[in-house]
Amino acid sequence: MTTSPLERAAESFAAELGRHRIERGLSKKQLATLMGFDPSYVSHVESRRHRPTEDFARRAEAVLEAGGAIWQRFREYDDLRHARTAPPHRDPPVPGQWMPPGTGLIVEHELAGLTYRDGIYHCVVRRALYNAGTEPVTRYLARVAVDRYPNDPGRSNRHHRDHPLTFAELQLRAYRDDRGEREPMHWRAKHDRDAFKEFWLLFENSDGRFPLYPGDRATIEYEYCVGQEKWGRWFQRAVRVPTRALDVRLDLPAVLEPQVWGLETSLSAEEGPLRTPVQRHQEEDRAIFEWATENPPLNARYRLQWRFRNPPATSTPSRSSADPARPRPSDRMRGAGIVQRGADLLRQPVRQFDLPREGAVARDVVERLLTALAELDELHRFSRGVGLAAPQLGLSCAAAVVRPPDRTADPVVLLNPRVVDCSPDTDEQYEGCLSFFDHRGLVPRSLRLDVEHGRVDGTRLITSFEFGMARLVAHEIDHLEGRLYVDRMAPGVPLVPVEEYRESSHAWRY
Repeated sequence: MTTSPLERAAESFAAELGRHRIERGLSKKQLATLMGFDPSYVSHVESRRHRPTEDFARRAEAVLEAGGAIWQRFREYDDLRHARTAPPHRDPPVPGQWMPPGTGLIVEHELAGLTYRDGIYHCVVRRALYNAGTEPVTRYLARVAVDRYPNDPGRSNRHHRDHPLTFAELQLRAYRDDRGEREPMHWRAKHDRDAFKEFWLLFENSDGRFPLYPGDRATIEYEYCVGQEKWGRWFQRAVRVPTRALDVRLDLPAVLEPQVWGLETSLSAEEGPLRTPVQRHQEEDRAIFEWATENPPLNARYRLQWRFRNPPATSTPSRSSADPARPRPSDRMRGAGIVQRGADLLRQPVRQFDLPREGAVARDVVERLLTALAELDELHRFSRGVGLAAPQLGLSCAAAVVRPPDRTADPVVLLNPRVVDCSPDTDEQYEGCLSFFDHRGLVPRSLRLDVEHGRVDGTRLITSFEFGMARLVAHEIDHLEGRLYVDRMAPGVPLVPVEEYRESSHAWRY
């Protein structure tokens, strides 16, 4: 049985729609939601129970980014449908435009920059806009989201509940640049939450209004500031409007030795590394990191994260009799999420990982430990190195990380560690503990340890540690076995209050 050209054109449109939807990894319901249609509508169009409309075709083309293929199939179908009547009315095409006319607002280029200076993050976002719709644009929706501890949602939520972000501290400013003329833009709040702000940038100011009319282009720019106590070490861009090009720039102090990496995710792919590397170069005393992409899919998210290998030195607060209101060092550690002495978890042996079966769980624990270790550097400069074991974050599992005194070296990761040999030669040095930070104690340790430990793939290896690293590693393995350093001290040797302890006079001698 033959079909008419109109039926074949309708079938071709449905097939093109289905092909691009499947390539994007979207269900019919997900696509309908992104397009703003009833969940059953896409299914009806693909099965040809409903005929496609011009609005449906435009939205499908915009969401699926089909390079004009879906739009072309619709035009072929619609031309045949109107062949015996008056020709269909469509907006005239825009020369060189990559989306069908009527799609709406398009970001032709976004440049987002973040600069860190003296504890303040300054963000500037610049977007070149094109109105491909049929109505003037009078406002643009923008967002600011903070997440102090992105790998620990519960802790971050508590932190921002106690220390909410405010519009006042943002010092938000916005401008519209049209052919070299810079006009301030007013803004109006839409949502005001502890860690999230959403606002309309208005194409108007006290001198008048300047809508963005169909077919016109303009560049808008807005900037704001957030202190490091509320901004975690990450910068994310979410593609919520069809975008042709996205550039991201980080400007960080070179003296802090920043390390930057990136992640991306979309509706059709789980989180993974950026497909192209982040580029680094130096400008005087600044480390500049840049990354760019073209034609990013709608609802994609790109995140840059970093750590400082040489964080700024900060004094460790202590409470003295002259200043009883000042927090003790242990209070600072408790506030940073470190489990303190007296907790049952610190006195219990932990559970071993079943590797490689629990490899993903082990990776997540290690990431939490490394993130916490980097954040602790903001509270205290650990000149001798520092370690952190999973029980100190409330996790009963056999994982620990140790950062050597040499800050250029990567932290050592220990999974299911076990001491298999140690030197009979020992010495005594003063140690501190994040879970017992108000005191220091003189602890005897072996000068060399041989430690068997695992990798997430299930393989085992033996690593030898000497002198200071042997002491740091032994301290963390003790935590995994339910011991504190006070258990290793000789009887009758007193603890030294941190107020009386001077690190320079008690330096480790190796």
